[in-house]
Amino acid sequence: MNVIAGVAVAVVAGLQIFFLVLEIFLWRKPLGMRIFQMTPEVAAICSPLAANQGLYNGFLAAGLIWGLVAGVSELEIQVFFLVCVVIAGVFGSVTAKRSILWFQALPGAIALALVALAHAR
Repeated sequence: MNVIAGVAVAVVAGLQIFFLVLEIFLWRKPLGMRIFQMTPEVAAICSPLAANQGLYNGFLAAGLIWGLVAGVSELEIQVFFLVCVVIAGVFGSVTAKRSILWFQALPGAIALALVALAHAR
């Protein structure tokens, strides 16, 4: 179960890295505008906000990767950052786009459940 939980955490970290790339580097590109259903004008206006958001996703990814390699305190680190991912996903789904719930919060919640199961005694 530890391996499955670790893979789930790594997948969530990979998603956060994808979100970072999307929000920092691809926001004003056709892919970013298509995913977020924006015009070039709207993308240009909110680009600094998206880049900031992408940076936060990068911090979440870094924390999850840290939790995978930390050793002694890996459980606490993984749980903390997975809870952050879930909260960010729920908040984003309420305030920005509903699909964030499925693409960020749900994978985070699944990984969190797997981590909890892997460490249940």
